[in-house]
Amino acid sequence: MEYGDILRELAPCGLNCRKCLAFREGDIRKTSRELQRLLGSFDGYAERFSGFLPVFGNYPAFKELLAHFTQGHCAGCRSGQCRYPNCGVMPCYKDKGVDFCFQCDDFPCEKSNFDPNLKRRWIEMGSRMKEIGIEAYYEETKDEPRYK
Repeated sequence: MEYGDILRELAPCGLNCRKCLAFREGDIRKTSRELQRLLGSFDGYAERFSGFLPVFGNYPAFKELLAHFTQGHCAGCRSGQCRYPNCGVMPCYKDKGVDFCFQCDDFPCEKSNFDPNLKRRWIEMGSRMKEIGIEAYYEETKDEPRYK
């Protein structure tokens, strides 16, 4: 994949936007829409099935969550619409003039505002990109789930 295409998919922190539940062209949105299509008008079946399989009593909540997953509107982190509350990476990477955090002399820093789990992953992702290169990192991780 070309570097410019990788930049459209990988956020400056190293997360893959295509794997994000909010990304409008993402795998989660596409798969959720397909599942919604395949289920069709399953509501009546779920209600009947719940009489002998109680798990189907949860179908209305599942359907609501599935509908949410089909609504991705984000154009990606580089579009300036980062969905992570108070993300410090977005303004910083632009100010520093880098494509990825690991390219900054200050990486890792305290500016990300990430929770402990995401901060750990951010450092791991950046370190791995620095070790093997951006293109190799993309190839290595493109089929992995985003949420770990």
